[in-house]
Amino acid sequence: MNHRPSRFQVTLKGAQRNRHWWVAVVAVPWLLSLLLVWLFATRFAAPDVGAMGAKLRQAERQLAEQKGQIEDLKQRQATLAASDRISRAANTEVQASLAERDEEIAGLRADVAFYERLVGATSQRKGLNAHSVEFSPEAAGTWHYSVVLTQNLNRGAISQGQMRFSVEGVKHGKLTTVSWDELHQRKTVPGQDYSFRYFQQLSGSVMLPKDFTPQRVRVSLSGSGGATTQNFDWKLAGNGRGE
Repeated sequence: MNHRPSRFQVTLKGAQRNRHWWVAVVAVPWLLSLLLVWLFATRFAAPDVGAMGAKLRQAERQLAEQKGQIEDLKQRQATLAASDRISRAANTEVQASLAERDEEIAGLRADVAFYERLVGATSQRKGLNAHSVEFSPEAAGTWHYSVVLTQNLNRGAISQGQMRFSVEGVKHGKLTTVSWDELHQRKTVPGQDYSFRYFQQLSGSVMLPKDFTPQRVRVSLSGSGGATTQNFDWKLAGNGRGE
């Protein structure tokens, strides 16, 4: 047996009004509490937020000032570092220059001592001459020579000219003279120039022939101070002691 749904519904009006009343009773105090919280926050929290904003702006200003100070300090540091590098370089250059001057002074002192011995009260007055000759062997098989020329007869004059020497000795049992050209293993070798007021040292390297036994060195000078030839014993010259 089928029942048709009724077109009529029973509504309890009294219960619905009671539910609305309870909602109002609960909602109104909640809304009031929210209003009180908002008032409290507006009155007490807002000043703190303003103070925090002021502190934040102050901190930002201090940070900007500190950044500027840091940049200034960096610039000063870079300037001081560059100045320090320049000072170090200048000091190094000065020290090198002083070392060079010390060497020059030592050389001049040695020259003065040598000249004092040369022109001392007991020294004989001489014109242009070869004061000493020294030879020393070198690794390449050559001989390094050092010839000291002097003159103390005319202290104001400048002696200019050329120096040559030859070496006399024995080769294969025969007396042999090795000329200036042969010593340099070339032809028409010019003499070694000299120009000095009191003394000068000339040096260079020469090659002696194989199976040659040197005995004597003959030094020839020719120039404005005249011409002269002097002989030196190889035993003395070859030992680096000269005459």
